[in-house]
Amino acid sequence: EAYEVLSDPEKRKKYDTLGADWKRYQQGGSGMGGFDWGGYAGAGRQQPGAGGAGTGGFGGGGDFSDFFESIFGGLGGANAGQQSRRQYTTGRPGKDITSPVDVTLREAFTGSKRIVTVEGERLEVNLPGGVRTGSKIRMSGKGGRGVGTGQRGDLFLEVNVLDDPVFRREGDDLMVHVPVDLYTAVLGGEMEVPTVEGKKLILTLPPGTSGGKKIRLRGKGMPRLKGGGAGDLLVEIDIHVPDKLSDEQRELFQRLRALG
Repeated sequence: EAYEVLSDPEKRKKYDTLGADWKRYQQGGSGMGGFDWGGYAGAGRQQPGAGGAGTGGFGGGGDFSDFFESIFGGLGGANAGQQSRRQYTTGRPGKDITSPVDVTLREAFTGSKRIVTVEGERLEVNLPGGVRTGSKIRMSGKGGRGVGTGQRGDLFLEVNVLDDPVFRREGDDLMVHVPVDLYTAVLGGEMEVPTVEGKKLILTLPPGTSGGKKIRLRGKGMPRLKGGGAGDLLVEIDIHVPDKLSDEQRELFQRLRALG
């Protein structure tokens, strides 16, 4: 029947006007009396009025592709189109969006703000102190826009903490190497220890401090995202040996070596 209708323009025109029952109408003559319009009441057609006139074609309810849907079970483009219309009507949620963001170690320590643009919208994001590489900050309803009545997806900011030239991070602890002159290491004394936020701590070394010694300063590391508190700052001593010695210094060291 599909081939018969498609190959004959006249029959196709009749089908467009009368639907799948065009043959029965043709066999019953040109009058409207033998044709049952009741089956088309819900398909977008109107029954003829008192004057015997009715609407032609499929009205607002369909087009010629409905003919193939009735024969081939709604496969192909017609079914895909209906599914797309249903999704638009019922709504489809938007996609989640993941956006990378780089921060310095100091920003990760103190917390920072970032401006990001998603779907044409500028958003200000607060990054809490203590974030680390791989941390994700979630902003609900700030991702991709949904279809129809679907809600927006979520925005995830994935943090990458840049390497620092002075400090090395291990979990919530920080490591720093501090050079100490030979005389302070031998005799003891005060030394300055840098911190991530730019302050200086004064640390007193005991006499006879050896190179490589680690001193733990509790609570001076990175803030913890969960549970509160902070990690520790581990200070590793690097003893600085003078490159050049005066004659007097060399003589003093020789006397020390002799004293054993």
